[in-house]
Amino acid sequence: MKNKIAVIGAGLAGSEAAWQLAKRNIDVDLYEMKPLKFSPAHKDENFAELVCSNSLRSDDFMHNAVGLMHEEMRRAGSLILSIADKTKVPAGGALAVDRKNFALQITQALKNESKINIIAKEIESLDELDYLLIIIATGPLTSETFAKNIFQNFPDKTLAFYDAIAPVVYTQSIDFSKAWYQSRYDKGNKKDYINCPLNKEQYENFVSELLNADIVRFHQFENPQYFDGCLPIEVMASRGIETLRFGPMKPVGLTNPNSSEPPYAVVQLRQDNKEDTLRNIVGFQTKLKHGEQERIFRMIPGLENAEFARLGGIHKNTFIKSPLLLDRFLCLKSKPNIMFAGQITGCEGYVESSSVGFLAGVFASFLINNKEPILPPRETAFGSMLAHLQDLENIENYQPMNINFGLFPLIPPIPSKSGKLRHLKGTERKEAYAARALKALDQWLKDINGAKL
Repeated sequence: MKNKIAVIGAGLAGSEAAWQLAKRNIDVDLYEMKPLKFSPAHKDENFAELVCSNSLRSDDFMHNAVGLMHEEMRRAGSLILSIADKTKVPAGGALAVDRKNFALQITQALKNESKINIIAKEIESLDELDYLLIIIATGPLTSETFAKNIFQNFPDKTLAFYDAIAPVVYTQSIDFSKAWYQSRYDKGNKKDYINCPLNKEQYENFVSELLNADIVRFHQFENPQYFDGCLPIEVMASRGIETLRFGPMKPVGLTNPNSSEPPYAVVQLRQDNKEDTLRNIVGFQTKLKHGEQERIFRMIPGLENAEFARLGGIHKNTFIKSPLLLDRFLCLKSKPNIMFAGQITGCEGYVESSSVGFLAGVFASFLINNKEPILPPRETAFGSMLAHLQDLENIENYQPMNINFGLFPLIPPIPSKSGKLRHLKGTERKEAYAARALKALDQWLKDINGAKL
């Protein structure tokens, strides 16, 4: 057995994991099938290729969760953020990069690192590898051959299809002068669902806008295979004006306490996290473009000012149910020498993928030295992303998630000038999350960098 670590996949997560290990004086074999073979989405022979957008989203770390994740990664010595800053292009408040130069510089950095041995090879089976630790960072387009090999021991816990993701809104942004808490027929807990009512005119206008909205087209290599239980809402709407009223928007078993008029249709929002800061719009998986989603879904009474933590989508995505399969250090519970990193774990987005790659690299550096890894504080973006990957309470609805402040632990209410407790809102709340996170992060970095490995 080789006394080193293998990282499979040189996307953003794999590149970051390998870099963190090398910087901790650990030898790494980094396997990447390019340029021998390309996934259907990849064209560039360099590593860490951005295939969807050159934007790593908002860089405002005091008011945006992904911006906060940028800042945490910068302070932690991330390769991805370092190269992003060197190759950035003007994009307002977003961090956008020159994609080709970004991938080229990351590839050069990895090739110039003496601790990293790059092997151009497609891994088809874990039986090919004999290492103390293996980090799988093959991404959402993991090759079918390797995916089948990885998942053969736990097929029931694997999702590998066109996942249908419904939008998620911040609970605090819902207007309860129009919406109300109630489970259908009062079954279960009253607060399980939030209901938004529509009258006949509002419903028909809503359906009309759905049918005329712009949608995101599938890539040539994608062959959509919808399941009846997760049809896009616009596809359901196309089957007849009343279809949604007999599907996810059925009004039966509900009584609107804000009006004597019975609702003609109802949109329900289900609790999406333990803290109930996030609500998932039930049955609203969609291929609508993001701008169209915000415009049309804000037509729903109670959601006029909704803030979206995640917008809907349907796309090819291979990922595992991490809360069931992985331990708190990203190791496979059944085979602890196998770790997972990046989007295959159930995070969504380039930055999030890189952050989980960072954590995998740091954790692996401890494990190979027979030390227990030091977990990032729950208050940080690192810790909050990791908490999503361990959220067993919502395992039935487990879906890839972007980092957002709804994943962070709640900020307790603070005394107002009058002495009464008040919850922080808006800009003040986001700034409090960021300040708390960075303070906790700085101590964690001292701990992991000062650990004797």
